[in-house]
Formats: sequence, structure tokens, C-alpha cells
Amino acid sequence: MNLIVAVDKNWAIGYQNKLLISIPEDMRFFRDETMNKVVIMGRNTLETFPGGRPLINRTNIVITSRPDFYVNDAIVVHSVEEALEVAKDYKSEDVYVIGGASIYKQMLDYCDVAHITKIDYAYHADTYFPNLDEKPEWVIEAESDERTYYDIEYIFYKYVRKK
Repeated sequence: MNLIVAVDKNWAIGYQNKLLISIPEDMRFFRDETMNKVVIMGRNTLETFPGGRPLINRTNIVITSRPDFYVNDAIVVHSVEEALEVAKDYKSEDVYVIGGASIYKQMLDYCDVAHITKIDYAYHADTYFPNLDEKPEWVIEAESDERTYYDIEYIFYKYVRKK
């Protein structure tokens, strides 16, 4: 399985249930990487999307503890284990964990590839992603050239779990 996330220099990913910044090229990368694939997310992440609706042209798996939660065009599950069971029906390389923080933390051990956009700025944040640079089982397999959006510099990294 994959995960995909944008982090700042402190591995922060959000503030008050919102992204820290929206960089058009990063949004395009996310869209291109996940299009026609399976995305796994928590309910809070779903609710940040326009109209609180699932992403189009993707199989959306939403994890929630609310027993009565329902949303059109998504598979609603009530645990990480249930999400993993549903994901078994798809090729592992076509499954992407897309947040939020609690879902990333719970599913990190099931992922083999992490697409990380590192933004060279420290934002005011309240939500963080585990620092893969401090985890010896994760290594950088590829990285892009440095890019700039206005005055913000960022790099796309592909981390892989050591076999």
C-alpha cells in the first residue's frame, strides 16, 4: 500500500482540520497519483473535501467510529482492520492512505511506499505525520528537484520501506 501526504519542515500536516497550504503542483501530483485508484481516509478528512463528498474517479474507503455514518459513492467502514479487509480486493500498489493524522499513524505499518511532499517552511500546526527520516525502516528512493510556489520551496520524495 501507499500513502501520500504533504508535510512542512517539522512534519506538520494540518491546522484546525485544514491543510497548511495548497500548492497547485502538489494537488496535481495527488490527483494524478490517486486517479482511478483506491483512497483510504478518515471521516474528518472526507468532510474537508468540497461538499464533504468523496473524490471522483476513485474508490473511496472512509473509516469512522460513527455506526450510523453513510455517504454516497463511498465504502464506509468502522475500523482500520475493516478498511484493510476491503482493500484486499484491490492491488496493493493501487491503494493510497490519504489521511488524516490518526489514520496515517494507524496504517503506516501496512504501507510500503510513502509519497511525501516536503515543504521548506515551518507552519503553525496542530497535526503531524510521523517523521520518516527518524524511522530506519524507511529510505528515500527518489526525489524531485527543488520547486518553488511563490516564495515556498518544496521537494517531492518517494520513501520505500526496506525489505
